[in-house]
Formats: sequence, structure tokens, C-alpha cells
Amino acid sequence: MNLQDLLEKIKSYTNDPDLDIVGRAYEFARKAHEGQFRDSGEPFFNHPVEVAEILAELELDVITIAAALLHDVVEDTDITIEQIEEEFGKEIALLVNGVTKLSQIAFKSREEHQAENLRKMFLAMAKDIRVILIKLADRLHNMRTLNYTAPEKQKRKAEETLEIYAPLAHRLGMFKIKWELEDLSFRYLEPKKYYDLARKVATTRKEREKNIERAIRTIKEKIESETNIKVEIYGRPKHLYSIYQKMLRQKKEFSEIYDLTAIRIIVNTVRECYEVLGIVHELWKPIPGRFKDYIAMPKSNMYQSLHTTVIGPKGDPLEIQIRTWDMHRIAEYGIAAHWRYKEGKKDIEEFDRKLSWLRQLLEWQKDLQDASEFMENLKIDLFEDEVFVFTPKGDVVSLPCHATPVDFAFFIHTEIGMSCVGAKVNGKIVPLEYKLENGDIVEIITSKNSTGPSRDWLKFVKTSKARSKIKRWFKRLKQEEVTERGKQALEEELKRHRADLKSLEKSGELEKAANRLGYQRVEDLLEAIGYNKVTPTQVAVKLGLVQTKETVLDKLTQKRPIRRKSVSKGVRVEGVDDLFVRLSRCCNPVPGDEIIGYVTRGRGVSVHRKDCPNVKTLLKEKERCVNVSWDIDRIETYQVELELEAMNQCSLLNNITSVISEAKVNITAINARTNRDGTAKINISLEISSLEHMNDIIKRLRCIDGILDVRRANPT
Repeated sequence: MNLQDLLEKIKSYTNDPDLDIVGRAYEFARKAHEGQFRDSGEPFFNHPVEVAEILAELELDVITIAAALLHDVVEDTDITIEQIEEEFGKEIALLVNGVTKLSQIAFKSREEHQAENLRKMFLAMAKDIRVILIKLADRLHNMRTLNYTAPEKQKRKAEETLEIYAPLAHRLGMFKIKWELEDLSFRYLEPKKYYDLARKVATTRKEREKNIERAIRTIKEKIESETNIKVEIYGRPKHLYSIYQKMLRQKKEFSEIYDLTAIRIIVNTVRECYEVLGIVHELWKPIPGRFKDYIAMPKSNMYQSLHTTVIGPKGDPLEIQIRTWDMHRIAEYGIAAHWRYKEGKKDIEEFDRKLSWLRQLLEWQKDLQDASEFMENLKIDLFEDEVFVFTPKGDVVSLPCHATPVDFAFFIHTEIGMSCVGAKVNGKIVPLEYKLENGDIVEIITSKNSTGPSRDWLKFVKTSKARSKIKRWFKRLKQEEVTERGKQALEEELKRHRADLKSLEKSGELEKAANRLGYQRVEDLLEAIGYNKVTPTQVAVKLGLVQTKETVLDKLTQKRPIRRKSVSKGVRVEGVDDLFVRLSRCCNPVPGDEIIGYVTRGRGVSVHRKDCPNVKTLLKEKERCVNVSWDIDRIETYQVELELEAMNQCSLLNNITSVISEAKVNITAINARTNRDGTAKINISLEISSLEHMNDIIKRLRCIDGILDVRRANPT
């Protein structure tokens, strides 16, 4: 598709005056990707154009399509996200950045890399859902052209698509994309089974289509003779992967699967849906337990339809779906359709409500530091099957299939989950591992005397919220036990020296001793004693209760704050010794960053990060730029600024400063502000020793409850 075709397609559904931004993005991306080729040998630029075409088919806005054209520019060329923002604005830059992978960071494993990329994508997706629409279109085109890649990569991409992206498309109600992603993944993961099934389906197609046409004709004649309803009816062949899954689930051969094609009936109003349902049930006997009313109880992905399975004309099961045109549009395009049609405050609130599962997912995943655990829980959260149950007040709650009363309790509120001692389903006491079914009315029995969750709950809970909260509770419980053990050990040591723990705490002497040992709080010191990181004798020495040779030795070897009296700042200037060096505050370089030196007038050499925006200006005077490198033999501390995004909640700052203190890092400045949406932005300046040291601090901060994102502040 060329630019003219793309613009014509967009014009067919929108009169947006900013259409020229698509043309500018097209030309910008074409020049940026010039000389690059895909594995197939075709120009790389064809890929972003195809992604833009997929989104145009979904009738997305011009901003999304422009971002789709630019989505690989930052990752695969020398263009920076700052240049994208300068050229196309903040909105497009946000979308492009959300889709761009974290390729610049070194990870221990492929799984950790994948987990962090997905974390980043979900965070960006929570800010703007169009990020994932671009990502799904990107993945769909990559899957369509996967035959040009190596077999190992084909399998890896197909697995990731089937485990993450297809369920995500389902969650967003984008069934058209979901089905194609599933079939393409199936083709590369099980090629023999895929082609065998495709051959069998093709062989029986004619007979099947003849039977479906006969059934459609019967339904249409009955509706036209008894009502004035305008109706469209057609057969919908089931997709290969869904047929394969049904064979596995029901343990049947292909010849035993009869409902390979469903009939879809589309009408104008909800009332007509139920009227047509009555006519269908008059024609053929419904199969008990196979009727589902997703109009009265829509799925969490906005899907609405009436589903029924009847004994058809030939005695075989016949699946029938009945929906309105509005429901059909949302069933095909999901959140993409909702995005385009949302108008006004009420619609935006409804849109946000539909995405509440995403924000819950982000909230539940914050505590997961381990990459494999993150991936495992993410797959649970994206799992497509769900069950609808009711609270005693009649509110509908959607949970994963096979969820238990414990999952229900944690869904309602963490405290209810923590104090749960039993459950009633439909008025009867049930075991906590009972698997909830559609329509169950669930009541949780709580007790103030509850001792908290049981470890056995981890064997049967299904939601990652319940799992992460239970694990976190036991982690805190262990910390309390360790702290108590440390306290008892210290008390025994102090008794030997006729000292009292409470008195030392009250006077502040114990806190001073804790600080001397590198701990900010007494609780942290007691925990360290419990873990045998510090001995009670060491504490007694710091309190001045032990006067020995060790006391003198300790004073001589005590770590003192590192003062920056060196003229080099831990940086070597090529070819020159003892030259005054200054680390630029605009970008605050640290060991590990790529750096460049600039000879200033009267202030020595100014050192910048190579990605600092000011370097572009400095390079205009190349004769004043010098080669510099880090002097790894020198021990220095360096200023770095981190940006934190978090939910605004009590003790947030205290938790942040505690984590930084535990890492034995000095805070030189802190600035916090809150936003109307309940989030907080925090900028913290720290003294660290290297890039590796900074990344360790970032990882620790990301584990704090309430933290949404942590990143290094952009150079100014």
C-alpha cells in the first residue's frame, strides 16, 4: 500500500483536518529506514506501512496511524524519541516510546528481557490503550511474514504470540486479530497437525456448507413469516486453532466434532435478539446448559451476544449467535471500535471501566520481582476463560475459570481475603478450594481473630492478585520473625554489659549505633542481626560498651563519606594529566555511560553523556571536544537523578527513603508532587558509584508497593 492508498482508506472513515501528519510520518519513516531490509529481502519500510494499513482497517485515528508508521524508527535507526517528539509532538512520541523495546539495557536472561519489555508496554498501555493496538498490529504483520525467519525464531515468536498477544487481543475484544494470531501460531508450533486439520476441514467443507445454508434458509423463512424483523444471517466457519483446542478439551477425533460452523444472526435491537432466540428454540430443541446470555452479563472485554446450541435439522449440534449491529462491531474490533466512538465524559468513564482489568493487572504485578513469576502470572491474568458470579447484593464479579472463594475474597478487598475463614455458595458452606461456577452467589465469612492466610491457599488460588498478596503476607511474616530473633539476641548481649534495650532506644543511642553500621532504622538493624549480617557484639562495640583492640581497629577502618577533592572526578582526559574535570549537571554522567569531554573557557573539561541533548551543540566546535574515559581505579561518587511514578499513598516517601538507605546510598535532593489522577511524580538525586549501582537501586525501588515506574531522568 502506498501513501495515496493509505490516505484514501483513512478518508473513507474520518474527516480529520490533521491528515497531513500521516504523510509527514510516512516520509520521515521512509527516509529513516532507507537501506534497511527484512529477512524476506523486501525493504524494511514495507513493515510499518503494513502495520498502519491494519490499523486503518480498524478505522483508528490519524495519530495512531502516524505512530504506527514511526513505531520502529527509534529501535532500528539513529533517530531518538526526543527527535520524534520535536517533529510530531508529545502524543505520538508517547505511543512510539510505548512500543519501543528496552534494547539498550543488559539483562541476565531472555525471560527477564521479555518480562521487562512487557512491563514497559503494559505501563504505557495503561496511559494510552493505542500503544497495544499498534503492538498487536505489529505482531500480526510479523506473524504473517514469519516464514522468512529461522525455525528457532519462528517457534519462539509463535509461543509468545499464543501465550501473550492472542489472549491480550481476546481481553481487548479484538477477535478478528485474535483468531488470525492463534491460527498463525498453531501453524508454526504444530505444522503437521495444522496442515492435517486444514486438509480435513477443506474435505468436508461442501457438505457442511450445504447443511448450514439449509438451516439459515429455515430460520430466515420463519422470522420473515412471523415478524417484521430485518435480519442478516450467515455461517461463520470456526478457526483451525479453536477446532484443535476443542478436540483436545473433549478428547475427540475430528470426525466426532460436528459444530465446525456457527450461525450468526444480526438484528437492530436488543429486544429483537430475544425475540429471534425464541423463534430458534421453537424450530429446534436447545441443548441444556449450552445457553449463555452475554447481553445481560457482558464479558470483561465488552463482548455481548446470545449464544445457544440446538439439535439441528440433521440431529447434530448447531451453535447459533444472536447480536445487534453495535454488538457485532465491538465483537469484531473490540477496544479499537470503542476508542473510535467514545465521545464525552460518560463514554470516557465507560471506556476506563472496560480497562479496569489492565490497571488491576499492573497493581497486582508490582510485587513480582522474579521474571519467570511475572510471566507465569501474566499468562494467568490474560487467560481467556472466565466465570461470572454474584455478591450477596447482586453485583456481578468476573473471575478466571476455576476461581475459588479465596480469589473472590481478594477481588472484593485484600482485608477480606486476609481475614477469610470460610465461604458460602448459594447459601451453603463450601470448602475454600471449591471451584466457582456461573451464577453462583458467593458470601465470604471473615473473623477478626483470623491468623491470616494459609500456605495451602497457594495450591488452589487462580488469580495473581490473591497469589501475590498471600506470598507478600508470608514474606512480611518471615521478616517479623527474623526481627524478633534479632531483638532477643541483642537483648542477651546487652544484659552481659548491664545495658537495657528499651533505654538505649529511648535515648536514641541505639539508632545512632544503627546509623554507624549503615542502617537508618533500629528495626533494620534488628532484622540484620536476625539474618546474621551483623553480630550483637558489633552493636555493643558501636554503643561503646566494649573497649578492646577491636574498638580501636573499628574506628581506624570505619567507612567515611567520600569527599570529592580530586580534580579528575574519576575521569581520564586522553593525553593530559592533572587537568580539572567537571561532571555536567545537565546529564550527570556516571561510570558505565558513554562520555565525551568539552574544553571550557577557564573551567577545565566539562564531561557529558554522549546522549545528552547539549552534545549536538558542543560538536559544532569539534576542536574543543576531547576523548575522555572512566578511571575505574578511582573510587568516586556521582550525582544521578531518578524519576519515580507512583500511586499517591501513605508512607510512600518513607518506603522509598528506607530502600535507598538500605542500599547505603546518600540522597542529595528530593522533590515530590501529586497529580489529580491520584498518582505522584517524585524526583530523587542520589550519589552512586556506577551505572550498575544505579540499575540495582532502580530494581529495588520497583519492588516497592505503589511504585508504577522508575527511570533515570532525561538530560536537560
